[in-house]
Amino acid sequence: MQATDLEKQIGELLSERGWTLAVAESCTGGLLGHRITSVSGSSSYFQGGVISYSNEVKESILGVPEETLIEHGAVSKETAQAMAQGARRLLGTDVALSVTGVAGPTGGTREKPVGLVYIGLAAEGADLWEKYIWLGDRTENKEQSAQAALELLLKYLTI
Repeated sequence: MQATDLEKQIGELLSERGWTLAVAESCTGGLLGHRITSVSGSSSYFQGGVISYSNEVKESILGVPEETLIEHGAVSKETAQAMAQGARRLLGTDVALSVTGVAGPTGGTREKPVGLVYIGLAAEGADLWEKYIWLGDRTENKEQSAQAALELLLKYLTI
């Protein structure tokens, strides 16, 4: 996969500020990190990521409170926010992104259907999240989620 203008623009903006980036991914399974690292030189701003597919990893590595997972579930704005905060803290970065959702085709419920995704962003003085319900297949849902996370980061960097 070759870097798109979006990844390059994000890299330039992070580099200009001297900022670092981390990610915490669940349903995208590393796709977000892959897209970020498709830019040559991304090692100057991208510190790494955690693929936290299980609740145990969300809790033990990222520090998502057990109460959050019990009360709101893994697919929730609260968990997305906690994942982003945890990645930022764990990897010591200026900004972090998170993605958690139901990629499908199985795993959906009436309350949390296939395609439901929450994206989080944590930075100094910022705790943002967005909710989406994608209508694609598993691959399309993952791709749209990674794209939306990058777009949220770009929006934050250009405010």
